[in-house]
Amino acid sequence: MRRTLAFILGVGLAANGLIMLAVPADWYAMVPGVPETGPLNAHFVRDVGAAYLVAGATLTYFAFERAARPAVLAGAAFLALHALVHLWDAAAGREHAHALLVDLPSVFLPPALAILIAWPRPNSNQENHHDQMVPAPTNRRL
Repeated sequence: MRRTLAFILGVGLAANGLIMLAVPADWYAMVPGVPETGPLNAHFVRDVGAAYLVAGATLTYFAFERAARPAVLAGAAFLALHALVHLWDAAAGREHAHALLVDLPSVFLPPALAILIAWPRPNSNQENHHDQMVPAPTNRRL
């Protein structure tokens, strides 16, 4: 289940990032609530798109290779911090509180899912050997 969810979420986030990079004005116009945040800054949209592309790529890779867990956690950290910025803007009165409901599926759900996907499960038989920290062999002579 985690692999399938990682793949679906990863592809979706990566696709969003690619659209942000390729056609920032179109992305800006088609995403509900975004035009209300102020005038388009295509460079900024591309910057955020790059982060979404990386976060999505790490999740997609994690669906096939569990050793990518640290990268997924870094991508999840971006997603979580992005969600916190939205929450902070609403709390500070810079955005209407109802905007949080609009943001729920696209801003708040992805980091929650990414953290759930990547967080290691202790004593799980479903995880492979890459989830265990194994000390590297040393060739030191005393």
